[in-house]
Amino acid sequence: MVIWKIIYTKQAQKDAKKISSSGLRSQTERLLNILKENPYQAPPPFKKLVGDLEGAYSRRINIQHRLVYEILDEIKTIKVIRMWTHYE
Repeated sequence: MVIWKIIYTKQAQKDAKKISSSGLRSQTERLLNILKENPYQAPPPFKKLVGDLEGAYSRRINIQHRLVYEILDEIKTIKVIRMWTHYE
């Protein structure tokens, strides 16, 4: 089994601090662990994004917040773009 590498944008690193302070860390870590094993696994469901984030995917952390990421198949890497609400 291939373990995927996870990298974070600067924005995702800032979001990680908010996640920790808002009590959503365990849900977020659970999603990240799923991505490490198989970014295409469902459930939990994911959406392919369009518009500005075309090519990226989104999974719900909770009703308000989402984990937004890109899958870089050729280098087996997940690039986490956001881990907070996209309504800000």
